[in-house]
Order: sequence, then C-alpha cells, then structure tokens
Amino acid sequence: MRLLLAEDDLRMAGLIGRGLREEGIAADVVDRGERALELARSGAYDAIVLDVMLPGIDGFETCRQLRAMGVWVPILMLSARGDVEDRVTGLNQGADDYLTKPFAFAELLARIHALVRRGAGERPAILRCGDLVLDPGSHTVARGETEIALSSLAFSMLELLMRRAGQTLSREQLVESSWDRTADHRSNVIEVYIRTLRERVDRPFGVESIETVRGVGYRMRKDGGR
Repeated sequence: MRLLLAEDDLRMAGLIGRGLREEGIAADVVDRGERALELARSGAYDAIVLDVMLPGIDGFETCRQLRAMGVWVPILMLSARGDVEDRVTGLNQGADDYLTKPFAFAELLARIHALVRRGAGERPAILRCGDLVLDPGSHTVARGETEIALSSLAFSMLELLMRRAGQTLSREQLVESSWDRTADHRSNVIEVYIRTLRERVDRPFGVESIETVRGVGYRMRKDGGR
C-alpha cells in the first residue's frame, strides 16, 4: 500500500509516518496543500490522509480540487476541529472519512484499510447528466440555470438514478434507496415518483432523461436527455 500524507505538524507527521512504515505502508509526506495536489496528480496512491489546517491551500480546498481534477483516491481528513459543520464541509467537498484529533493510531490504520478496501471508484461531489445538475451537499437540483424544487424522497430517487446513470435500476432498488424495509414493493409508489420527476426535471424543458426499461425498471440517460 502507498499513501500520501499531508500534515504540517512535523511531530504529528513524523509519528504517523513512522507508524505507517512499521505496518509496511509506504508514505509520501508533505506539509502543504499545493504539494499534495502536485503529487496526487503524478503519483499512484491507494489513499490520501489530508489535514484540514494546512498552510496555503487548506485541506478542504485541496480535497475539492482533487475531486475536480478527477482524482478519486479515497481521502481521510484529519482535524483538531470536531464541529459537525467542519465534518459536513469535508465530506461535502468529496472526502470519504473524517477523523478528529487526538486519535489512536490503531483507529487511523483501521480507517485507512477500510477506505482502501472500498476502492477508488468515481464519487463526484456534484452529479451531472448533461445540463441536469444535482448537489447532495446543498440538496439542490437544477436544469441549466433553472432550479427545480423536489421533495426529499423525489430528490433521493433522482440522486440514485444520476449516480448510476446509464444503468437500469429495478423497482426494488429504487424502493430500498428511499424507504425503509417496511415499504410495500407491490404498490405503485415508484411509478408515482417517477412521474413526478419527469414532470419536474424533463417535461418543462422538452427532454426525456428517465427511460422506462419494460419488465425491469428505470434508467437515467447519461446525457440528461439532451
């Protein structure tokens, strides 16, 4: 395993780096966000450990830029600030996990292994299918410059369809993504919400982005219907 560690506290960086090497993990250590961006573009890493309070470009902005560049390596953010708002900010910028200082090295190691097992599949912070844009962080949807109001359940269903654009999802998959296990799979609730989505995100704009795959389920077109 090869890791990129961005930490400007030399003592902390030394302790983490030594612990990783003892576990047989190679680690490149940097102390600035700019350097982390440079190495992440050119190096093959299994995970990135990113401190929030970096000089220059901070950890939040570094994470955002990495995702914008298409770097989908799992990112674990470290911070002495444990506020919910900070954790939410980090996750919304594209981080996969967030660990508050002080922490036990054993927990850091376990979280790194869990992230590496999960892999580096594409997980964009903002979803786009053509000119249809969904931002899970701000809970907003827009088609071009026009914002679209959706209920929480309709939003959840649209998010799943957009995350798996081009894939056909069954009614059961759509139910399980938005309702608990007590939901009645035999009801027409999915059809109702699909109709609502089409009426909100497609018809006013003269497009058809949500396709029916007969006998199987529904599929979001990658081009958003354009």
